Amino acid sequence: MDYEWLSIAMFVVALVLLAAGYPVAFTLGGVSLLFSVLPTAISWVDPEIFVDPSLLASMPQQIFTTMLSYTLLAIPYFIFMGAMLEKSGLAEQLLETIGILFGPIRGGLALAVVFVGALLAATTGVVAASVVAMGLISLPVMLRYNYSKELTVGVIAASGTLGQIIPPSVVLVVLGDQLGVPVGDLFLGALLPGLMIAGLFALHVIVVAFLKPEAAPALPTSVRNIQGKDLALRVVKVLIPPLVLIFLVLGSIFWGIATPTEAGALGALGATVLAWVSGQCSWKRLLEVADSTLRITSMVMLILVGSRAFSLVFVGLGGNALVADVLQNLPGGKISFLLVSMLTVFLLGFFIDFFEIAFIVVPIFRPIAQALEMDLLWYGILLGVNLQTSFLTPPFGFALFYLRGVAPPEIKTSDIYRGAIPFIVLQLIVLVILVRFPEIVTFLPSLKPAP
Repeated sequence: MDYEWLSIAMFVVALVLLAAGYPVAFTLGGVSLLFSVLPTAISWVDPEIFVDPSLLASMPQQIFTTMLSYTLLAIPYFIFMGAMLEKSGLAEQLLETIGILFGPIRGGLALAVVFVGALLAATTGVVAASVVAMGLISLPVMLRYNYSKELTVGVIAASGTLGQIIPPSVVLVVLGDQLGVPVGDLFLGALLPGLMIAGLFALHVIVVAFLKPEAAPALPTSVRNIQGKDLALRVVKVLIPPLVLIFLVLGSIFWGIATPTEAGALGALGATVLAWVSGQCSWKRLLEVADSTLRITSMVMLILVGSRAFSLVFVGLGGNALVADVLQNLPGGKISFLLVSMLTVFLLGFFIDFFEIAFIVVPIFRPIAQALEMDLLWYGILLGVNLQTSFLTPPFGFALFYLRGVAPPEIKTSDIYRGAIPFIVLQLIVLVILVRFPEIVTFLPSLKPAP
């Protein structure tokens, strides 16, 4: 009797428990333990079914090898950089300044949110921080000056998700590790797609402001209480330092001066220096940032350990062979695999966080993509854009939940859902363009100097 169905059952049980809210790391570890013992119980009836003991015996070595990954060391650095910029108030100052700068333009506040969303993405790389920060700061202001509710919440949620794809992103670091692609190449490959998405967001705001002026008015002159030299000085003081930080982090990777891990360390130090120069770096705040970094990094590492156990048992039950056989024999070859894998990741993004998807699903898809001779760099960027879209899609998009948590009572959940739809369509357009023209992804990495 064929017992490969156990691997599918294992996957389904894990997803059900995750959707029910059980901690990810313990769910993966517990399900792995259960399904490593279950075949032994079944073997009393049919001795042909068992998990190869050598797979489970290799677990400590797998964990040790994972912990030695130099690439994963970049994760705490980028998390620290984002947390420092958020908790020091530098991100808030940036949003306020750009809002004043774009205020005279019709739809200026919405354009400011897109612009700042792209900058925060390139400095923090954390979606929750970007959405919450912009929601708290810009949402009340935009509503006060009669911006459309749908446009307001839509542009805030969408711009906040840019942290998924615009480098340096923790998402890309994890994808690089799981796909075996240099993180620096993923950073460069994601830059043009990320700017394309941000550009389409801004274009949408301009079109709405032109067609419906009442939905995106300009700020009245009385509100823009800082002008001339004072405004120029504030722009230089608030805008230039983050841009320099972005240039140092991404430029050092692009020119081969530093690895992504070393660039992450430089970014963490640079964010600390910026906070110190602005007078916002106290010992208390530094401890808060360190605590936040430790908590998030520990969560990621625990998930990674649980996912390693899950993968070993899944392989032992023949799940990888079963999935590979099904996907490689789909009619349509590469296109069918691309559609199925993207749809799977998109739907999973409704229910579980990116880290679970990256550690559970991506290792299953990677060998199949390699067997079909796909460019893993291009495939990784498609996954990133796809997940960004998934996190924005009703009714379960994570970015929508983050915004709902800080939105005032007059904003209904239905307003948030309707506001997100145009931006979802724009991201899907970019995804289709990237599928049709992979050179958009591979162009910048091809310019990278040889090591």
